Amino acid sequence: MWAYAVSAPRQLKKVEIPTLEASDLADGQVLIRMLAGGICGSDFFSFEGHGAAKLADHGGVDARAGHPSHEAVGEVLASRNPKFEAGARVVGWASELNGLAERVISLGSDLAIDSSNLPPAVSVMLQPLACVLYAVDQIPDVAGADVAVIGQGPIGILFSHVLKSRGARKVTGIDLVNRQDVAPHFGVDEPLHISSERWAAQLSNAERPQIVVEAVGHQATTLGDAIRAVAPLGQIYYFGIPTVTPFPFEMLPFLAKNLTLRSGLTLNRSHYLDLAGQYLAANPGLADVYVTNTFDIADVQKALETASVPAQGQLKVTLNFG
Repeated sequence: MWAYAVSAPRQLKKVEIPTLEASDLADGQVLIRMLAGGICGSDFFSFEGHGAAKLADHGGVDARAGHPSHEAVGEVLASRNPKFEAGARVVGWASELNGLAERVISLGSDLAIDSSNLPPAVSVMLQPLACVLYAVDQIPDVAGADVAVIGQGPIGILFSHVLKSRGARKVTGIDLVNRQDVAPHFGVDEPLHISSERWAAQLSNAERPQIVVEAVGHQATTLGDAIRAVAPLGQIYYFGIPTVTPFPFEMLPFLAKNLTLRSGLTLNRSHYLDLAGQYLAANPGLADVYVTNTFDIADVQKALETASVPAQGQLKVTLNFG
């Protein structure tokens, strides 16, 4: 079967690998034929050639064929999980982060039935929506709070919508890209085209939000801005996969404000994928404005290049496997 693999920094190569079959399944696993995928900010680190097996050791091809991709919609070909039957359409995670392939094997606990009736390249948005719903469930006292979201890309803009739907009094969105065109669709009361550093520096004490979501991820600078911006006794939710460890942040102002820092990976994935389906059904207009760019899988190189450069009018970039 075919797959795509990183062959050099920011370069993908189509390769042939052994075809996955029903006989390869372990208990609880599901074999799916990929119908669509989504590009996540966490994919870019591997796309740029970091964190992978040494390319030279594998003939110039990353040994992890199918990387980097985990957002998936597919047709069940075979199942050893009682929740899923052959022919069903499912949405969720490519469990091994190897979704750039003709077929993948995923854990049934990472999937849910896709009953959205949307094209696969649109319904793939249920996966990032599930992640955001899980994260917001970890943040207490959202109702009535002033909230800020640093980063208004595909994840941050979903945070804005969910936080507003949970009763946030005011949602401020901060981004280096002008997001005023999409802000009204996602519950953003104050879209700011500004760096988070400048925004944090100019806040008065009365303007400080009680909750700040850091939705840029990967590096520590914007987490420091969140610490400087948030009100004393406030909460920060860090969303994203750090690309460096250890991950430093300014402890003294964090202590001085008696802050709470929250983060985490999505648990109960099937449950939250189901909740994402219900959320999207209740807010059908989101699908019309969230997925802005769809590429055929043959153009995956261009898709990743496009998604890696934020731009006005561009939110979620997805892949159609045909």
